[in-house]
Amino acid sequence: MSKVVVVGGGPAGCMAALTAKKHGHQVIILEKNNEIGKKLNITGKGRCNITYKGDNEKFIENVACNPKFLLSTINTFNNDDLLDFLKDLNIEVKLERGNRYFLKSDNAEELSKKLYERIKQEKITVLFERVVKDITVRDGKIYSVNTSSGEKIKCDACVIATGGKSYPATGSAGDGYIIAEKLGHNISKILPALVPIKCYDIEVCKLLQGLTLKNVQLSVIDIDMLPKVLYQDFGEMLFTHFGITGPIVLSASSKINRIKDIEEKMRQHKIKCVIDLKPALTEEKLYKRIGKDFEKYSNKEFKNSLNDLLPKSLIPVTIKKTGILETKKVNQITKEEKQKLVKVLKKFELELKSLYNVEAGIVTSGGIDVKGINPKTMESKKVKNLYFAGEIIDVDAYTGGYNLQIAFSTGYVAGSNIE
Repeated sequence: MSKVVVVGGGPAGCMAALTAKKHGHQVIILEKNNEIGKKLNITGKGRCNITYKGDNEKFIENVACNPKFLLSTINTFNNDDLLDFLKDLNIEVKLERGNRYFLKSDNAEELSKKLYERIKQEKITVLFERVVKDITVRDGKIYSVNTSSGEKIKCDACVIATGGKSYPATGSAGDGYIIAEKLGHNISKILPALVPIKCYDIEVCKLLQGLTLKNVQLSVIDIDMLPKVLYQDFGEMLFTHFGITGPIVLSASSKINRIKDIEEKMRQHKIKCVIDLKPALTEEKLYKRIGKDFEKYSNKEFKNSLNDLLPKSLIPVTIKKTGILETKKVNQITKEEKQKLVKVLKKFELELKSLYNVEAGIVTSGGIDVKGINPKTMESKKVKNLYFAGEIIDVDAYTGGYNLQIAFSTGYVAGSNIE
């Protein structure tokens, strides 16, 4: 039996602690906040998109950074294992659109509460409001975990699960990076991931603020390279007063954030977002559909002819992009003007200005360089009996429950490999 200190009481830390306890170890959790799972409580807008439906291959496809590092992890503890774990905690889940599992209660705090109940049931000690200052290593092994208040907690092993740098108000302020760096680990550049994107077209975005578009195709394009499609996906997005957000936008941010000079290219107005508002229709079919609508509203003004085709708030913006006079009678609109409307609907363009800052990210991109971690055990290659779990590692995924799956899976692997 070893004495194990887990730094961080989020999903990764709780899973590491419970798994280590199950393997017969004495476990202490050091939590910066006065509660377990503070950041977990706000995931999925408080509803908690816990995991996904699909196989391990689907999981790897949705990991944006260092997917190969997680191959062994997901084969050891996958989404089915996580669902079994939740069932054991008496937590019910439901499958929603996009093969996403949410808590049936729509309340992320239920999971935090049940995790804490299980932790107390297993007699795992939790010390709240403890900020870890550093870790003492002797003879290449973990010796003690030291808090900023002067406590020196001797231990045989330590799991660092302090999270990344997103939502610092929940305790994820990047503390773990400093600790790991002192112990010889390299830190990959910290970048915003799963963040909204600011646009130059501020007037358009303000007019469309609050509008959700479903079943659209979004493409991020570098117009300086032929053009080149940097990211493309189908799903849901939302306009804000500063730009765009929503599932496919957040995933886009995690895809493009590591592209060389991406921020500079945005500053130079070279990165565009192209939205296909009608991806189920080819240009030819859309032209025919518009023709039918125009026949129906032939005696009306152009601005009153698009209600069957578009959300109300999108109509004036679309009309302006076509350059067609809004008061023009529908029966006077030319073939060329109809084709222009088709182009706008299939290629509704916005110029991307910048990614929102890392503090606003749902997760952090970057962190502990995976080259310094054993992918089969989550143990440090620098210090014996030091383990990492969760967002602190340089792995992140797209939206859909994949990031919480990473947290629980890496926590499980770390906790089960402590000697």
